[in-house]
Amino acid sequence: MKKWYEELFTNYVEKYEKESFTQGTMGEVDFIESEIKRDKSCRILDVGCGTGRHAIELVKRGYSVTGVDLSENMLNRAREKAIDTGVQLDFEKADARNLPFEDEFDLVIMLCEGAFPLMETDQMNFQILESAARALKKDGKLIFTTLNGLYPLFHSVKDFINANSNYSTNQENTFDLMTFRDRYQLETEDDNGNKLLLV
Repeated sequence: MKKWYEELFTNYVEKYEKESFTQGTMGEVDFIESEIKRDKSCRILDVGCGTGRHAIELVKRGYSVTGVDLSENMLNRAREKAIDTGVQLDFEKADARNLPFEDEFDLVIMLCEGAFPLMETDQMNFQILESAARALKKDGKLIFTTLNGLYPLFHSVKDFINANSNYSTNQENTFDLMTFRDRYQLETEDDNGNKLLLV
């Protein structure tokens, strides 16, 4: 049986690219460049690269980038976009918990929850961080985003998720204040309009 994140991203490319959290590419890449002081010699690994929005923009700006993702459909779209844009970069299928790299990159990025922190357990999320750290050179840098665990203390998680997604509805949630983990059922549609209930 597929995990929810494997099921969702089997046929979710078009809708993914319209999500609000995928619209800030230029500003996010500007931030990445400022953090590496625009050093074009940096080798960059984009973990959970999705359809390649950060990887492609970084290559357009002169960086060497490898993108990895668990979803073959997302990677296929990333490859198409790279060809359409006229850039060359390597996109590979890989599980963020077990990346096939060691001491190779100056920078690893995991943005917009592309890999971290969506796993079911803290141990699985820790494996992602360990794997990213192994991929880095000795003085390398890791840039990642994560969900704000304090936000649900001030707002209803269900209302927040429903208000900030164009394509999904949160059916129920169980935010645990002791562990700061949120579990919920997500109802959404794939690119063909098929209903998905993800747990």
